[in-house]
Amino acid sequence: MTTRLILVPLCLITTVSLAANAPKLPAVPAKSIAVKKQLLFSDDFQGAAPKEWHKVVPTFTVENGALKGTQTRDKTIPAANGKPEIKAHAAVHGLAIPTKDSVVECRIKFDGATMIDVEFDDRAYKGSHYGHLCRAQVRLNGVTIIDERDGGMRNDIREMRNDPSKKAEVAKLLAGRQVTYPAKLEADKWYALVVETVGDEMRVTLDGKPAAYLKSSGIAHATKSKIELGVAGKDGWFDDIKVWNAETVKR
Repeated sequence: MTTRLILVPLCLITTVSLAANAPKLPAVPAKSIAVKKQLLFSDDFQGAAPKEWHKVVPTFTVENGALKGTQTRDKTIPAANGKPEIKAHAAVHGLAIPTKDSVVECRIKFDGATMIDVEFDDRAYKGSHYGHLCRAQVRLNGVTIIDERDGGMRNDIREMRNDPSKKAEVAKLLAGRQVTYPAKLEADKWYALVVETVGDEMRVTLDGKPAAYLKSSGIAHATKSKIELGVAGKDGWFDDIKVWNAETVKR
């Protein structure tokens, strides 16, 4: 009994100490960092699919006036009988809307999904895997922004990850390229998601409240030729998507 009384305070002290040593997250700007300009695209999924949509990784369907994503490639299938390996991958739906600075608005809902995201790519860019540039990921417990162009998808960094002796060097290169802010979301509830991307900054809001922010060089990539929507798990929903050209707020 005495031992338990001693251990509990020690555990509490350790927990507080770890929290105190955790990296401090940058403050998310309270106000928008982008000014909307021209409306480039909108879809409420009530009619025929606009030509800009295209399939990337199955499976997305339109049901009950909304876009549903369901991850079907949920496990890696090894190469066999002359067929190549199929790697597990989130479901991805592509939108051919070129942007540089933009505001993407939509509504999202978790219906079994573990992750829902908005991603920017440039397939013509050869410095990163598949032209990945940056993305905003939403989970029930957090919002993550990733600079992929100059971070984990950069070709030389991906190659270095195969060499255990370069672990420290890789960690140094990835510092500041990704950030996760805590969140507390509910399944089966619609949320208004806004992703602002201007210059080298990305800001995310949920239901109008600041949720995440990152400033990193890869976000400033001049030609974001595609916007892609992703869903990991089963199922995730999108609705009422709008994409604007934007410019940086003077501040």
